[in-house]
Amino acid sequence: MPQHLIILTGASRGMGLAMAHQLLHPGNTLLCISRTANPLLAREAANTGATLLQWEQDLAHVEQAAQRLRDWLQGSLAEHFASATLINNAGVMPPIAPLSASVPGDLAVALRVGLEAPMLLCASFLGATEGWNLPRKVLNISSGLGRRPMASQAAYCAAKAGMDHFTRCMALDEERKPHGARVCSLAPGVIDTDMQLQLRSAHPDAFPDVQNFAQLQRGGMLSSAHDAATRVLAWLERPDFGAQAVADVRDA
Repeated sequence: MPQHLIILTGASRGMGLAMAHQLLHPGNTLLCISRTANPLLAREAANTGATLLQWEQDLAHVEQAAQRLRDWLQGSLAEHFASATLINNAGVMPPIAPLSASVPGDLAVALRVGLEAPMLLCASFLGATEGWNLPRKVLNISSGLGRRPMASQAAYCAAKAGMDHFTRCMALDEERKPHGARVCSLAPGVIDTDMQLQLRSAHPDAFPDVQNFAQLQRGGMLSSAHDAATRVLAWLERPDFGAQAVADVRDA
């Protein structure tokens, strides 16, 4: 029986790992792309009979990652799959500092992983599967910080803003095709992950908004990774997925 193919980046921790757990069931072929494989996922796949592939791939090497995905998809048979979905979840938050005090290498990695990699992976996915006569989706995991500026967050904000806008362009491309993919750049809400800890732990001199993020935790306003993953995957399954190229899960 044909499987549903899901390609997920950043699956080794946080919301990405939570999504991977929820996607690991018979009927799905899950390809996880992360810097390191997760042994817990491998054991879970073995126990459930789910099909799991884990690629250890640093998305800072963006061209290599994109070519690897394109080659793999071009070597796959479309008839093995009932649908194909790419979820770009990986992201990097560089050390929190004003742009004037940031290290160029840190900025470059954040932009490569958070913006260049999703764009190149989208290009590989859409190009390699364009002839596949089956439903295709692209879900880019964005952030509210791509839609409003924040001090000491120039690289992360820029990466997410760029993701939103290239998704808008991609949607225009795909809607002109007879069997174009449905695409969306989705903000998942405020989640209790390592990134939130990084923001709460910043020095106030470097990050003026640190108390706002600390208050979110004290006020119980953070979603767990599991709950956020559930909401994001529910959005992916909506009948109108892709009607909005840029969306926020809190608008459901």
